[in-house]
Amino acid sequence: MSLPAVLAGPIVRRVTDTACHFWLVTRARSPITVTLHQCDQTLTCDTSIECIPIGTQAFIQLISVTSASPFIANEPVSYSFTFADNALQQQWQKEVSALCYDGHDAPFFRWTPVLRNVLHGSCRRPHSEGEDALVRLDELLSNSGKNETPPPDILLLTGDQIYADDVAGPTLQAVGQVIERLGLHSESLEGAVVDHSEALESHPFNYYQRDQLLPKTDDNSALAKLFFRAKRKPVFTSVNAKNHLITLSEVLAMYLLCWSPVLWRDVEFDESEVPDDYRQQFACEQDALTSFIDALPAVQRAMANIATYMMFDDHDVTDDWNLTRGWEEEVYSHPLSRRMVGNALVGYLLCQGWGNCPARLSSLVKTLPNTFAEDALQNQSDLIDTLFEFESWDYQLDTSPPVRVLDTRTRRWRSESDANKPSGLMDWEALCEFQNSILKQDKVIVVAPAPIFGVKFIEAIQKVFTFFGKALTVDAENWMAHKGTANVILNIFRHYRTPPFFIILSGDVHYSFVYDVKLRFRKRSPQILQFTCSGIKNTFPARLIRWLDRGNRWLYSPHSPLNVFTRRRDMTVSPRQPTSGGELHNGSALGQLILDEEGKEVACRILCSNGDTVDFPSERKRHRG
Repeated sequence: MSLPAVLAGPIVRRVTDTACHFWLVTRARSPITVTLHQCDQTLTCDTSIECIPIGTQAFIQLISVTSASPFIANEPVSYSFTFADNALQQQWQKEVSALCYDGHDAPFFRWTPVLRNVLHGSCRRPHSEGEDALVRLDELLSNSGKNETPPPDILLLTGDQIYADDVAGPTLQAVGQVIERLGLHSESLEGAVVDHSEALESHPFNYYQRDQLLPKTDDNSALAKLFFRAKRKPVFTSVNAKNHLITLSEVLAMYLLCWSPVLWRDVEFDESEVPDDYRQQFACEQDALTSFIDALPAVQRAMANIATYMMFDDHDVTDDWNLTRGWEEEVYSHPLSRRMVGNALVGYLLCQGWGNCPARLSSLVKTLPNTFAEDALQNQSDLIDTLFEFESWDYQLDTSPPVRVLDTRTRRWRSESDANKPSGLMDWEALCEFQNSILKQDKVIVVAPAPIFGVKFIEAIQKVFTFFGKALTVDAENWMAHKGTANVILNIFRHYRTPPFFIILSGDVHYSFVYDVKLRFRKRSPQILQFTCSGIKNTFPARLIRWLDRGNRWLYSPHSPLNVFTRRRDMTVSPRQPTSGGELHNGSALGQLILDEEGKEVACRILCSNGDTVDFPSERKRHRG
């Protein structure tokens, strides 16, 4: 079967009053002309295209279109692509109809300067059980043209758009086939069991045993020396590293498979390539992938019709990414683990970060031609070194209210006293920059991949494990785990010039909850809303989350005396009760934030992958009911 013209995308990325950006991957390099229409008028536009060859038949393109006149707010802007290559154009004309909604003869986007309907979510793990909640976005966009319900304004993906460290066997098999079919660039590997990426596919440890290929170091802790005599421990701490992605081509193939259905059509699963001990697991994962693959046409259509913004979290790279200073010292000192983290960060730049704010990343984009030639990678380590030094992954949307998206992964506040203590999610300089960017605002939406106000009972458990030097065991990544970061972020909320209304959107934790937070002992406290929705296709262990939910309600209710012993002692944290019961909702879902015209009422609901809608009514609305 011949390759389609467009292998992935188009995905609508950053949209402003006069500009829009489209991300897509094509099978050939060809100039593309973009035409925009709004209200039956053809807009006068200038188009620029950046094209990066990631393989012999795969070209990542970011198309930037600037309109001579501003877009009309909230009105659809339809777009069409015309390829200079006639063969590609004929193929594209057949493909584009799958991206159009009823009543539209082309895909479209909207410029929404005032946000009223925001969707957000994180943690989309392809082989998790259940359906993909991104299908609910496609339903919203489809229904908005039929029953006059307002469409969502933007989509915020707040972390773990791919799982580079937790890959199903069938997915890894698909990754290998995509690499071969598209001719994605290979690379040399230093410090690895194999010295070249092309040797991975035929290695006996390729499936379900890759953890044996990953680097290990001597455990020099006192306990290990006493009982295990220089025990060898893995550099990567992910418990699901048996199929960990290693090469850049694998990371890029994973992005294509997570966002587009077209390459799955030619994938042939073959359990005979898998060791006997893992064939049952392979079969189970193949069954679990079915719903994910079936949902991809709807996901592709949805992302072609709404402005989408993204931010990385750990699984986009590897579990526990930069969690402690000790983790960093181990990972970045070994050439293979350093290359793996770097490859994942290159993948994020090309497939996610680039479209968030192209102007902010222009310095990085200018270096890409030095790495990506038509037929090979070159100077790859130099690009990775540049990415490790880059400190501008965060960005802002100049909407009303403005959206401030935080980088909580690369600018950590590292512990000086103990290499095994959790690092702060942002260092002092990054927090000061954040504070300066929101001063004098009346209202602000903050995207923090991990909840700033987390579930206190869970954080207390993490603190106990951290005390015994086991922060990595319980994934102790919360804002309160590092004293410096905790004090600064809480002081930002206490500052007299802080915005009177904060909305914090988070994910990461694989369950959903909503908190209303106010300062104690202050008449005019800022209103703080923490809305956590996770995951889009991932869940928490059901029995465990029930016990954690009960424990938190028993021990850390708003009036519990135990709150005196927390860093949030001068704040009242009031959970909103979901209509599904309890305080924590466990289930794959997409979060929906609804703001009224005056901005005084904020509705929070989650759109569950099973078709249910769960509301988190405010105290005022519950009393009205």
